[in-house]
Amino acid sequence: MIKRFIMLGAPGVGKGTQANKLADDFEWKHISTGDMLREAMRKDNPVGRQVKGYVDRGDLVPDDLMIQLVMNRLEEDDCRHGFLLDGFPRTVLQAKKLDTFLHDSGHDLDGVISIEIPNEEIVKRLSQRLVCKDCGHMMKGNDSPAKEMVCPLCKGIVTKRIDDEPDTIRHRLKVYEERTQSLIEYYQSKNLYIRIDGMDSIDGVYRRIIHALGIS
Repeated sequence: MIKRFIMLGAPGVGKGTQANKLADDFEWKHISTGDMLREAMRKDNPVGRQVKGYVDRGDLVPDDLMIQLVMNRLEEDDCRHGFLLDGFPRTVLQAKKLDTFLHDSGHDLDGVISIEIPNEEIVKRLSQRLVCKDCGHMMKGNDSPAKEMVCPLCKGIVTKRIDDEPDTIRHRLKVYEERTQSLIEYYQSKNLYIRIDGMDSIDGVYRRIIHALGIS
């Protein structure tokens, strides 16, 4: 079953976890733009150095560069059987560029899966989050005792991000909502927007997604 979906949702709603489960069950490629940017920065080439410059300054990667990275990624062989885009698009311009790319390739977007939970629940989740500096793996604070602080995947250093403090998280959520509203309206107008209540266990949310997509 070849499908092409976008995973939408604020930081901390669990869209990456759900995308991984969908990818495992249906052989769709989970494409995280965060992972893609980290991979680009590891490469000593012009594009990677451009990305690193923006990230090191704390700036958003510009639309044209982000679009170039994503379109190049979608042309790779492992995306032929479908994909789940996580972290892209973030603007209507990016969404329209993706539409054009897919149309020119003879494909259509099958839906936009938006996982939603209350903001205060997001604040609670992210305040407890630990992140590996090397590979980006995330875990709950109580999953890794402070005396260890070692990533279970790559043995890198695990720490709490500076921007995972409650007040900072609330500001990030406000910015996310302001930037995403026009994107939500864009996909609603195309009848592609699929809202999923994320207040459940991981398996419970997954069942809701499967039901909403009408697949098994």
